[in-house]
Amino acid sequence: MTRPRTSGILLHPTSLPSEWGIGDFGPGAYRFIDFLHASGQSIWQILPLGPTGYGDSPYQALSAFAGNPMLISPDLLLDEGLLDNKDIVKPSFPDTHVDFENVIPFKIQLLQKAYANFLTNRPLALTKRYKQFCNKHKYWLNDFCLFAALKGAHQWQSWTSWPRELVQRKPKALADWSRKLKNEIERSHFVQFLFFDQWEKLHSYASSRDVRIIGDIPIFVAHDSSDVWSHPEWFYLDTKGNPTVVSGVPPDYFSETGQRWGNPLFNWKQLKKENYSFWVKRFKLLAHMFDLIRIDHFRGFASNWEIPGDEETAINGIWKKGPGVDLFKAIALAIGTEVPIIAEDLGIITPDVTKMLEELGFPGMAILQFGFEAVQGGLNSSSFLPQHHINNQVVYTGTHDNDTIRGWWDKQPEEVRDFTRRYLNTDGVMIHRDMIRTALASVAHLAIFPLQDLFGLGNEGRMNQPGKPDGNWQYRFSERDLSPTLTEDLLQMTQLYGRTGAEGKNDTDETK
Repeated sequence: MTRPRTSGILLHPTSLPSEWGIGDFGPGAYRFIDFLHASGQSIWQILPLGPTGYGDSPYQALSAFAGNPMLISPDLLLDEGLLDNKDIVKPSFPDTHVDFENVIPFKIQLLQKAYANFLTNRPLALTKRYKQFCNKHKYWLNDFCLFAALKGAHQWQSWTSWPRELVQRKPKALADWSRKLKNEIERSHFVQFLFFDQWEKLHSYASSRDVRIIGDIPIFVAHDSSDVWSHPEWFYLDTKGNPTVVSGVPPDYFSETGQRWGNPLFNWKQLKKENYSFWVKRFKLLAHMFDLIRIDHFRGFASNWEIPGDEETAINGIWKKGPGVDLFKAIALAIGTEVPIIAEDLGIITPDVTKMLEELGFPGMAILQFGFEAVQGGLNSSSFLPQHHINNQVVYTGTHDNDTIRGWWDKQPEEVRDFTRRYLNTDGVMIHRDMIRTALASVAHLAIFPLQDLFGLGNEGRMNQPGKPDGNWQYRFSERDLSPTLTEDLLQMTQLYGRTGAEGKNDTDETK
């Protein structure tokens, strides 16, 4: 099947403009969707939306199901009467980056006040929606809210450091602590309701503007999460709850010692016995929240890099077989429909990964940065170069883990620059625009580029640097950056390369 040609922008909601120190689901998000529509973009790709834990990383969430409270918009809470201006004493926040250390306690205090106001007034329509939400999501919500309350009661330490009876989830201990933390647990329920309520409205608005949203699902979950605490049988853990083996990748482009992510690895045999219920529920929720789903580290379903839990680097690992297509067949059977999926198929791609992609028909990814830098002796045969692209593929200038195009270009040796200039027939002065234009011209059905590349930012705009312990996930832009000139230029490029049709609603779509 020939897929319709579309394009879009990669931007996490935390990077959106907002007066509250961090981007959220409020007015800035709605205006960004308007910009996408006006510039001919049909896609908005985001990073995982879960509540962040260690390092503020979206890929180390406290739950595979819950939402990040930091994305709840105070503006919308004011509009709904859950906050009043007198409730707010706002610090001075930078508008160029997220100051997580100060933003998090500030927004927690606002959400606590919003819940107190809800208890005081209990508006009928809101109360009804809240009860419906709690009933619909109870399969994950109750465990998560107890977990979150327990973390707060234990100074946010990892669950393995809690009293032994809680680590082992002894029924009496859970009942006693549930009574003790009743108010905190109920407040957590309400905060999750606010997150999903605001997200559904934003998603609906995006649909009305012919913008589809790509969500991101990490293959692994964080060790310090409600998922691992509530279902240790799904993972390889010792008697104290610590992982015996952890996730990562061997030495690669990003690191000479590999990447030791530290996530516990799934016990796929146990999950299969339960008909992959965890994954089925996860996909059901995300298929409702998003229009397409990008699976991070897709190759892990074929085989994953297993690192002993006591190793400090990822060097001494081994490949272990994953569930393969069996998992996705179980998901499709349970959901009853095909979920549109993009497979992040970067890194070491072995024949078993290729075979699985071909059987499932999921589009993979091509990263232009990787293509152009693979020069040896003036020659380059990288599969990421445009002449090797295929229709069933998504082409990126770079991802959240890459430097920006400008930052990348500034670090390249002359051999790479020379090849790139000759290939693109450019002087490289506007290399970010050249790369975006090249992605738009590709035969790949979908072209995506980070907003930072559209702005032509250097390394200062980078979202994440794998292996760097701090300073990641902080990028933000200002409203004034989305100028009418930029909007018109992007629209003209998108029209020139035939990518302005809404995804899935293009008259040129045909089966071959």
